[in-house]
Amino acid sequence: MADTTKNKVNILFIMYDQLRFDYLSCAGHPHLHTPNFDRVAGMGVRFTNAYVQSPICGASRMSFYTGRYTSSHGAQWNGFPLRVGEHTMGDHLRREGMDCWLLGKTHMKADADGIARLGLSPDSEIGARQAECGFDSWIRDDGLWAEGPDGFYDEKRSPYNEYLKSKGYPSENPWADFANAGIDENGDVASGWMFANADKPANIREKDSETPWLTQKTIEFIEQARAPWCAHVSFIKPHWPYIVPAPYHAIYGTNHVPQPTRHEVEQDSPHPVFGAYMGNKIAQAFQREDVRQKVIPAYMGLIKQCDDQLGVLLEYLETSGRMDNTMIVLTSDHGDYLGDHWLGEKDLFHEPSVKVPMIIYDPRPEADATRGTTCDALVESIDLAATFVEVAGGKVPDHIIEGRSLLPWLRGETPDWREFAISEYDYSATPQCVKLGLEPRDARLFMVFDGRYKLMHAEGGFRPMLFDLQEDPEEFHDLAKGDAHQAEIDRLYGYLAQWGRRLAQRVTKSEEDIKAMRGRSLRKGILPFLYDGSEIPEELTENYRGPAPKSYLDT
Repeated sequence: MADTTKNKVNILFIMYDQLRFDYLSCAGHPHLHTPNFDRVAGMGVRFTNAYVQSPICGASRMSFYTGRYTSSHGAQWNGFPLRVGEHTMGDHLRREGMDCWLLGKTHMKADADGIARLGLSPDSEIGARQAECGFDSWIRDDGLWAEGPDGFYDEKRSPYNEYLKSKGYPSENPWADFANAGIDENGDVASGWMFANADKPANIREKDSETPWLTQKTIEFIEQARAPWCAHVSFIKPHWPYIVPAPYHAIYGTNHVPQPTRHEVEQDSPHPVFGAYMGNKIAQAFQREDVRQKVIPAYMGLIKQCDDQLGVLLEYLETSGRMDNTMIVLTSDHGDYLGDHWLGEKDLFHEPSVKVPMIIYDPRPEADATRGTTCDALVESIDLAATFVEVAGGKVPDHIIEGRSLLPWLRGETPDWREFAISEYDYSATPQCVKLGLEPRDARLFMVFDGRYKLMHAEGGFRPMLFDLQEDPEEFHDLAKGDAHQAEIDRLYGYLAQWGRRLAQRVTKSEEDIKAMRGRSLRKGILPFLYDGSEIPEELTENYRGPAPKSYLDT
């Protein structure tokens, strides 16, 4: 039975890993048909200018989960721990009486040193939440069960691997041997790590592959959940390895692979950081057309499977009577270059990397006026944390959460909104930092985008990059190579300076707290700088007037 508790709205917060903003049919993709993403867009609002706070998995997710910029929470690269005590979405929602659960990936690295310093037990409720990014974990699986000479990439147990073993897949690591590998012509394992195998079907029953598995776990969760709840359902796909089970491996072919969005001018005296990334092995692979011809159909197949499984979830919500009391949010932690701009993967601030899909369905009548519409406001990923607090009935603690609630846009209002979006990228742990001869503290990039002009600032003494997306939507022409656009560069640097002066670390006292504490010490007898007491109300000096209890002046 559906939970029909009056006025309770649950939140189904779905994240797809490495899903480009433009690889959905509702976003205009010419070949990829995604009717279920489109259905949610038809029921709600599709935000067309949504940007992540960092174009790398871990840092981006920590911003989603805290509602804070990466330089505020500090976890700026994969494997950088989120410091113990950082406020998270789960902390804010539980304060409003809403449970907050994790199903799937977080890419969270626990601050083990901080937990030990504070004497927290990892097995306690507080310790577990600190290790799970503030969530209560229904089932966590970060989804990269790679194994090399030094062991596994992910250190925790894989529930998905255990599931595959229970289904009879004969391997110690069926994620690698079956879910993310095919079979070659000799009967050998054809690993999905090799781009040459991307057109092969994964050697797994489709119903046992990662996306259907997590979909079923989500339905199991909802069946037993007590409202109100927020469920963060975090799919690993369409993230690499780029291999997908039948029939999805054969739905798309080379005729569906677009020409890469790139131009020779980008390689002419490129910005040093851009040049370093164009020369790395990922970019060199995606500069090969045979790689793109293999990978992109598989990537599209993975997205098609995600869409079909979204359809399973939507059907379940509909038939169980839960669609009318469940907010649905669809987004991604970053995009995928797929060879655009001579690059692969993500990392920099071109649209295919830093811009993400964001679709929100709010079932409440207040959102009826905006159903099936788009919104082109500059949205940041940190806005979801603020939105969810309001959905739970709370007031956004804006001294902690740096995002802004999207509910006004969902209700058809036009709120006073931000003039620019910010993204950050710390590449200190990468070979590009070494290649450029930088110290880790200088390997940092910042994006400032005002809706037309996009500036990339690089620490380390480099010049900036500048693009005019109105005149150059493909972002080919770096206007900072010359001096004709210095006024725009200066203006955007002004925005960056304004953002840099934000009050990000005063998280223990809100504005209201500070206003309320003004003058409080007076009423507790702290009365400095008075001449005779007549300057303040008489009641404040009452304890300091009257006959002395006893005189010791002559003793």
